[in-house]
Amino acid sequence: MAAPLKVLFVAAEMAPLVKVGGLADVTGALPRALRRIGLDARVALPFYAGIERDELPLERLAGLKGGAALWQTHVSDVPVLLIEELQAFGRDKVYGCEDDVERFLAFGDALLAAGQTLDWTPDVLHLNDWHTGFIASRLAPDHAHAWGKLPRVFTIHNLGFAGGFDREFADKYALSKDALAAPRGVTKEVAFSALGQGILHSDALTTVSPTYAREIQTPEFGGELAPLLRQRSDRLTGILNGIDDELYDPQTDVHLAARFDAGTLERRTENRRALQRHVGLPEEDDVPLVGMVTRLYQQKGPDLAAAAIDRLLACRRLQFVVLGEGDEEHEALLTRLANRHPQPVAVCIDFDEPLGQLIYGGCDIFLMPSRYEPCGLGQMMAMRYGAVPVVRRTGGLADTVDDCDRALERGTGFVFDEPSAEALAAVLERAVDAYEQRDAWRRLQQRCMARNFSWRASAARYAQLYEQVVAETATAPAKGKH
Repeated sequence: MAAPLKVLFVAAEMAPLVKVGGLADVTGALPRALRRIGLDARVALPFYAGIERDELPLERLAGLKGGAALWQTHVSDVPVLLIEELQAFGRDKVYGCEDDVERFLAFGDALLAAGQTLDWTPDVLHLNDWHTGFIASRLAPDHAHAWGKLPRVFTIHNLGFAGGFDREFADKYALSKDALAAPRGVTKEVAFSALGQGILHSDALTTVSPTYAREIQTPEFGGELAPLLRQRSDRLTGILNGIDDELYDPQTDVHLAARFDAGTLERRTENRRALQRHVGLPEEDDVPLVGMVTRLYQQKGPDLAAAAIDRLLACRRLQFVVLGEGDEEHEALLTRLANRHPQPVAVCIDFDEPLGQLIYGGCDIFLMPSRYEPCGLGQMMAMRYGAVPVVRRTGGLADTVDDCDRALERGTGFVFDEPSAEALAAVLERAVDAYEQRDAWRRLQQRCMARNFSWRASAARYAQLYEQVVAETATAPAKGKH
């Protein structure tokens, strides 16, 4: 029997150890799904100060240069390598420091140093987002490193965050001439970001939905990286993210007031009432309850949501609850909405995972008006919990939500195209009207809950890609710049 393929999954976040956004959910679930189909998948990430050491089984594997150290723990059955680098990661913040690019370069360099000490060598390096891009370019010319000849898969979770740097930074940290060389036909600036480094110096590129893979090759979504991504389109694949269907299961979720399945949807009423009590909304059963759980940034469209809800409340009965935190502008915008409509609107400026689960399990309509959305997990979680999504047709939202017909006999949600408050208000009004068709709405909920968004299918796609790049590497000439 052949030995299992060994994959090192390198990322900046991993649930439940450290979570800022959806990347943590992916890192927490995909390696576990890979192990379940027979791969030896492990994870490497920074050992942040905020990770609770006392709650982990920890083993110190090695001391590293400059006072860094390599530790190992386990999350479920997944071995996790933790790079301790106190100067870079001995802080409260995961991101948002002025020296973030230096911090994650230090992480990559320390991980590469640790790789020389390990008694386990992966067959594939799976690098994720800009935080890991320097690993690809550091290894590109370094055939003497234990990992120097390994194939590198680089996943773009969000092209909106690139980790840009300048010539002074490149000189200070000895980025080679080859690392900074851009291929003919694209601007040289593409190499001056950690994201660009990963795209330029990896063997295969993936992103988190098929539609987003196409979108980022256009100027609108890809910006200055679009020409490079078009050049490398033969190496770019869109593989839809999944969700952890064991963790996010309305039949077992401890954060719900009442657990349910597709055959007991009437129990969602208990969750609705518990949610209304929790956020201070009137306990009314006969109005549609619209929910939103999001980071409050321009990308996610909270301004579109506020304007559309404001417009609808002038002519429709509904309730709206939003949970999230982000920039001050959008927090203030939503707070003003709640002040104008204190009875039907509740705004919770917070990161509160239990409340988020209650919103999924208690709202009727789930709102995701993103200007762009590489994949999105909220719409998948909402459907699993019987909340009908209203989404913009972009990225993974387009790949996972099918627009309903007028009779509600086909489709799994309500979809709009133009990123405007007017377009969102129109489609939300359509959803609110459809809610009155109670029997058809229940069937719509059941279609949503029947969708399979588990990681199993996506893990199999990644396993095929790993096997492909390993085979290509075995038959290819020595690696050089791509």
